[in-house]
Amino acid sequence: MKSRKHSLRARLLIWLIVPTTIFGIVAGWATHLNARRTADLLQDAALLAAARVMAADVRWNDNDLVASVSPSTIQIVGTPEGDQVFYRIEIAGGAVIAGTSDFPRTRLSASPQWYDAQVAGSPIRAVSLKRAMFDNGKTIELVVSIGRTLVARDALVASLWTPQIAYILGSIAVAMILICTGLALELRPLEKLASGLAVHPLKSKERIDATGLPVELHPLVTAFNASLDVIERQTATQRRFIADAAHQIRTPLTLLGSQLQYARRQHGLDEVRETLTAMHQSNRAMVTLINQLLMLAQAEAADYTAYEGEAVDLRAVITLAVEKLALVARRRDIELAVAFEGALVVTGSEPLLSAVFSNLIDNAIRYSPRGTRVTVDAKETHVNVTVSVVDEGPGIPATLRERVFEPFFRASAEEGSGLGLAIAKEIVRAHGGVVAIHDAPGGVGAMVEVVLAREQEPRRPSARTPV
Repeated sequence: MKSRKHSLRARLLIWLIVPTTIFGIVAGWATHLNARRTADLLQDAALLAAARVMAADVRWNDNDLVASVSPSTIQIVGTPEGDQVFYRIEIAGGAVIAGTSDFPRTRLSASPQWYDAQVAGSPIRAVSLKRAMFDNGKTIELVVSIGRTLVARDALVASLWTPQIAYILGSIAVAMILICTGLALELRPLEKLASGLAVHPLKSKERIDATGLPVELHPLVTAFNASLDVIERQTATQRRFIADAAHQIRTPLTLLGSQLQYARRQHGLDEVRETLTAMHQSNRAMVTLINQLLMLAQAEAADYTAYEGEAVDLRAVITLAVEKLALVARRRDIELAVAFEGALVVTGSEPLLSAVFSNLIDNAIRYSPRGTRVTVDAKETHVNVTVSVVDEGPGIPATLRERVFEPFFRASAEEGSGLGLAIAKEIVRAHGGVVAIHDAPGGVGAMVEVVLAREQEPRRPSARTPV
């Protein structure tokens, strides 16, 4: 049931069968209506002709009106189907001159006037007309009525309607056969494409060829090939990341194992204590590396839509990051300066954005010479919030400014894992922003610039505003 519901062929057939069925019903009803109208017109014409002949056969006999209805008059409305014919000739509002007294009386609003009635329990179609009779200066108005049962009329409707409905049903059947055949032929390219996708190896460098496919399928093939390219790039990046991560983790683990072996051979307490201190530093470095790897994985999997509706105050986030790194900067004799302009409220994740600016400020401190300054400048425009972290270090060559955002890449021999900028880039990307490296405004050092979309509707920020 589910496969039929989601079958393109079945859905197309439904879209074709339902309108065609509705058209057949409407066409059949219209055809029957036309056949009924035609039969009514023929019957009404015959009834009127007979009524006029009857009216002409009424004569004066002295002072009395006499109606002489001949059999030929009745034959005018007679039918091979054996319909019964009823008539009545009467003085308007007076006596019946000829015919059956069971014929229903009717008030004439026009002459002639057709109507449906019943005589002796049988439905009839009837017509009545008036005729003025003049004699000795007086005028008498006659009402001539004649009716016939509906057997011949119904037979004529059937004879007119049946061939038409058979033609309509036959046309619909032929159309459905042609439609099904056409669908089968036109959906073959889709089946061919589906078969090609099913057997297409994802590891292959080849792509689906759109030659011979309908024009409407070209965007689908193009999108699929583009998806394969993205998957291939992501797979290569993942493999490279896993290889680099394994290498980075293997180094501290190997060092930690060597230190354990060295500690086991020591007998003096001082040597063991010194080795344990080194092991503690190696363990802390490994924990830091693993935390950064987890943060990078979280950033790569992050989606900006998950943070919609969560307002973050960058003033509080940046201030907290500066407070955490103030001791590190003081030890390196580096001055931290912060400048804010505007509300600086964005939509996003406070923990992830905190990691971004902590990494950027930490990198700036790490690569700055002693006695210099690191400046954090955050300002707001009508659409964006721009945060710049400027240092007075050696700077980053233009040729390396893209590569420094790759995991484990380091532009210098300074101690570090090479993950800080990679984490920052992925988090900013997940928030729909951009991060780039430029020359410092003074020409000495580097400036890392982060641009995020400003929160359009002021809401209560999720971060605590510092006092």
